[in-house]
Amino acid sequence: MEYGSIERDIQVDASPEVVFEVISRPEHMREWWPDDARFESVAGAPGELVWRDAETGETTTVALAVVEVDPPKRFSFRWCYSDPDRAGNSLFVTFDLVPTGGGTRVRMTETGFREMGWEIAQLEAQYRDHESGWDHYLPALGAYVARLVATA
Repeated sequence: MEYGSIERDIQVDASPEVVFEVISRPEHMREWWPDDARFESVAGAPGELVWRDAETGETTTVALAVVEVDPPKRFSFRWCYSDPDRAGNSLFVTFDLVPTGGGTRVRMTETGFREMGWEIAQLEAQYRDHESGWDHYLPALGAYVARLVATA
């Protein structure tokens, strides 16, 4: 296996404008992915994502930097830096939004795994962890958009 990139597509029944808000604004992102998100939707803006362990209450904070904000087509960021000061290698996540007859196709791509410099065992573990994470969180994105549109 190459462990080069993860790609996932989902179809949501909402306009690209609505979906763009859900993937690029912290107040929406925390409804489907991290427990907390702090960043401005501006290219170059630093930020962080926070997850809380429900059992222990411990938190994990991951630095991110917004790379591209192109409403309603693309939102991308770098995260999981090899250096805590947002230097060095990082993973790159892109959400591309394509309108489809009354809805939006969301393509999420995450790249940079091989460039992180991890030993093969860590590379495999990180890749599999991110794969299962996206397999969980992208359907949660779709469900959140559906709830949001139903209440609008």
